[in-house]
Amino acid sequence: MEKKVYKILNEFKAKYPMSIAWRLKKHAEVVETHINPGENVLYAFAGQKGNIYHDLFHTCVVVITDKRILIASKRLIFGYFCISLTPDLFNDLTIGSGIIWGKVIIDTLNEEITITNLDKKSLPEVETKVSTYMMEIKQKYQSHRRENAE
Repeated sequence: MEKKVYKILNEFKAKYPMSIAWRLKKHAEVVETHINPGENVLYAFAGQKGNIYHDLFHTCVVVITDKRILIASKRLIFGYFCISLTPDLFNDLTIGSGIIWGKVIIDTLNEEITITNLDKKSLPEVETKVSTYMMEIKQKYQSHRRENAE
């Protein structure tokens, strides 16, 4: 698991250089401390957390594991934020494209999480990875709940 998240994020940035994100190593370290034993990283991307394109100071990483979605950000001076989205919270995914950048909105039962300043070319890949994951894991989660209810 060591540095796997950071490697995936570097690959994303190399493939989509117009995405605005920095301090990826620090953000990846936050995620790596919160990945549980036996949990596997499937995909990761980075952008700005928030709905404002010109706010360039809130970089975060979004990591999809085989159990949940983690959104993490290492604060500049001290501390960090880490959001864990479990399958029971998934609702919708919205993709938006502007003149230069795109955005992804992950809608949960409690909130909408917006990731902006993504390279427009990354949007089809991000949408496919996230929506496919959300559909598959939610289906497994609901089947598991039905089995346990019986």
